[in-house]
Amino acid sequence: MKTSFSAMCLLSIAILVAIPSGSRAEAAGGLKAGAARIDITPEKPVHMSGYGSRKDLSTGVHDPLSARVLAFEAEGKRLVLVSTDVIGFYEGTADYLRSVLLSEFQLQPSELFLSAIHTHAAPTLSIDKEREHPNNIEYTEWLKGKLIEAVRQALGRMEPVGVGLGVGSCVVGANRRELRVANDGKTNIVLGRNPYGTTDREVLVMKVAKADRSPLAVAFDYATHGTSLGPGNYAISGDVPGIAEQFVEKILGTETVVPAFIGASGNIDPWFRVLPAFNEEPGWIPEPVLLGTLLGEEIVHVYRGIKETGPAGTIASQFATLQLPSKPRENASPVKTDTAFNITAARLGDVAFVGLGGEVFTEIGMAIKAGSPCRHTFVITHCNGAAGYLAPKEAHVQGGYEVTTSPFAPDAADVVIQESIRMLHDL
Repeated sequence: MKTSFSAMCLLSIAILVAIPSGSRAEAAGGLKAGAARIDITPEKPVHMSGYGSRKDLSTGVHDPLSARVLAFEAEGKRLVLVSTDVIGFYEGTADYLRSVLLSEFQLQPSELFLSAIHTHAAPTLSIDKEREHPNNIEYTEWLKGKLIEAVRQALGRMEPVGVGLGVGSCVVGANRRELRVANDGKTNIVLGRNPYGTTDREVLVMKVAKADRSPLAVAFDYATHGTSLGPGNYAISGDVPGIAEQFVEKILGTETVVPAFIGASGNIDPWFRVLPAFNEEPGWIPEPVLLGTLLGEEIVHVYRGIKETGPAGTIASQFATLQLPSKPRENASPVKTDTAFNITAARLGDVAFVGLGGEVFTEIGMAIKAGSPCRHTFVITHCNGAAGYLAPKEAHVQGGYEVTTSPFAPDAADVVIQESIRMLHDL
């Protein structure tokens, strides 16, 4: 590929959304919002997530981890969006942490989007004292308290706001399902780089503005794994999505909270992937920093193109647990079984949010966006659950790591697409 990498990010003119032209933040009516950011960087060495071959504890911190909360309220209805700089909520931690937050703040299940940025350079979350290192058990309990504190801060800072949306494009993420041909002519799909494969390059940016038009929060949605760093890395980091959050906050000012939400990226990795460490070679920009900054600059470009903010109307939301068809397991009964999969859908005026409790292929997210009745749709994965890879039918024919490890049958993806779109239309 001969295109220079510095020219790969497509800077787009932001387009407004969901609000009448000429609206102002001061006219936001009953919509209120609050935001908070809290440090969740581990204070002790921990096991890190994402790679089974990485056995030792972390050895240091490259950049801090945070939990960021953006909460909305209108006409007695709330919507609490939580972005956490961890890989996800596996091994029962999703239900555990959600139940605490729902109870503590008397939220309905549909009002909470507990999501992760899917960095593979963060602590493993666990409540299983028999299987996990004591430092990780301690960290998970500590994180629970931090999440409660962050949500409380956000809900306690409610003020009238206006909302504006813009759209950009960036090629930090690339399809990772690479076709390899062996000497004997046999083909297989491996984890690599497929620049011609389907990739959702959309960068969706939401500006939440105070009455004086200054930003309260800038939320963004982009589809990529947080796997620029590989199993040889033992430094804590937010990887590409986390570094993008930090960059935008540095540019806009630390008083602005910038939560990242990860789009459908089960088959999308950063352009530079699974590197052994941050390259400290003189003059070299470490790849996670390069990619995170590239994404962050596009977010800032889009944000600066959002000239108007205004009322977003009422809030509506739904939560559903689907029982999706599962693949037959080896040495198991041939009788088909089902696997639970959580979907959370919400509307804020003409902006939609779909939280998917798994690691979802980008084609699925794009199909949900295409069928959404809203002008802009945040597809948020690793949200309110961690059910595993969800791949479309054609991927099951091709095979590969994601399909092999997925618990779901080939037709499960269609069920999720249809149900997500139906829930949005119901709202």
